[in-house]
Amino acid sequence: MSPALEALMQADGTPFPGKGVMLEPFVHQVGGHSCVLRFGEQTICKPLIPREHQFYKSLPPEMRKFTPQYKGVVSVSFDEDDEGNLCLLAYPLHSEVGDLENKDPSADCEPKSKMLKRSNKKPSTLLLDNDNYSKDRARHSRKEDKIISYNRDDLQQQNQAEVLYLSLDKGNRKPQIKHNPWSLKCHQQHLQRMKENAKHRNQYKFILLENLTWRYTVPCVLDLKMGTRQHGDDASEEKKANQIRKCQQSTSASIGVRLCGMQVYQSDSGQLMFMNKYHGRKLTLAGFKEALYQFFHDGRRLRRELLSPVLRRLREMQAALESCESYRFYSSSLLIIYDGDPPRAPSRPRHRGGEEGDEDEPSDEEEEEGAFGFPRSSSAGGGAGVAGGSSNSGGGRSSHSTGEASSPEVDVRMIDFAHTTCRHYGEDSVVHEGQDSGFIFGLQNLITIISQLEDHSTD
Repeated sequence: MSPALEALMQADGTPFPGKGVMLEPFVHQVGGHSCVLRFGEQTICKPLIPREHQFYKSLPPEMRKFTPQYKGVVSVSFDEDDEGNLCLLAYPLHSEVGDLENKDPSADCEPKSKMLKRSNKKPSTLLLDNDNYSKDRARHSRKEDKIISYNRDDLQQQNQAEVLYLSLDKGNRKPQIKHNPWSLKCHQQHLQRMKENAKHRNQYKFILLENLTWRYTVPCVLDLKMGTRQHGDDASEEKKANQIRKCQQSTSASIGVRLCGMQVYQSDSGQLMFMNKYHGRKLTLAGFKEALYQFFHDGRRLRRELLSPVLRRLREMQAALESCESYRFYSSSLLIIYDGDPPRAPSRPRHRGGEEGDEDEPSDEEEEEGAFGFPRSSSAGGGAGVAGGSSNSGGGRSSHSTGEASSPEVDVRMIDFAHTTCRHYGEDSVVHEGQDSGFIFGLQNLITIISQLEDHSTD
């Protein structure tokens, strides 16, 4: 194993297996169609797309704080047991591996109807050299029984549900996310394609990226598809028409942003609510605003203390994008992440009458009302844009209550750069000038909507 990969595994807390690292589904993937896998506590990996790889290697300095950290490339292959169940293994990348890039971004992404049953597979013999690793995997496999105990009908039903509620395992007194219908679907489809191609190929390049969720106990994740255009310059006419249609039939055309996926923790019920991209495409402007309200709501109250830090990060991102000359981030997404079960801060004692310390508790009447006074609705259709043309809409007021020690930890990042282009990409036939106005338009509208939510929450 290369020293670089070994050092990364040690920093990640990943057990050293001698020859390979067993990859697992990344349970916090809520959108996208590429398979994202967990390499270690702080690292994920995904199929290498040359254009995205080039972006990470030549990242503009002003964009580094707004993208996941790039950690390198590994070779991934799969092993199969007697029952036909597969597991993916990551190895150090050697020069003799050859050209393993996925030349066509859709090669590892297009959905297939056939689903692969993923079972509790024992580690292969090449992973048994390290006893500690074997024992750790055995313990993990027993835990995985709870995740994959769903039968095929259950999984298909969950994959078809556009909005889904799942209860969390509360072992060790902390809620834990052990099953995500979207990430499992992507994982199964990817394994199936690898199995179908096994006669021709059993090695692939994957890029290693920072796991943006690792610091959070229960990550709440919002995946937003940004921009008014989603197709790359190299898209076929069929692909171009399909992407244009999706934009026109969703909020992408009207406000430059649409919901691509979401998971949010409902602390009152101990459940996670999932929304997938198919639901996001149907949302009107009012429905999109309501979905944002739901994302920042924990089932008991609106987490208004999150809004100001998110707005601050969005405005910083907008300023950075406005300085990126000739870049186009077609089909890229924006992630907003916060902790659904943050560490409890000391609070003032409450009287039984509830007079003191109850100012943040919403009344029943308030809870019946949705975001901005809208009823809780997600009907399909179009909507008008809301950008006011100013990046400072909503002001810079703080939404934190008096006496709060510090702002809650939130993260806002850009991801997915398989269709990104700029003039530095020498082989591109189209060179764009100026800023990515479609992405910035979406950011402006998002800032406006969250600012309105912040204003409404203080009324």
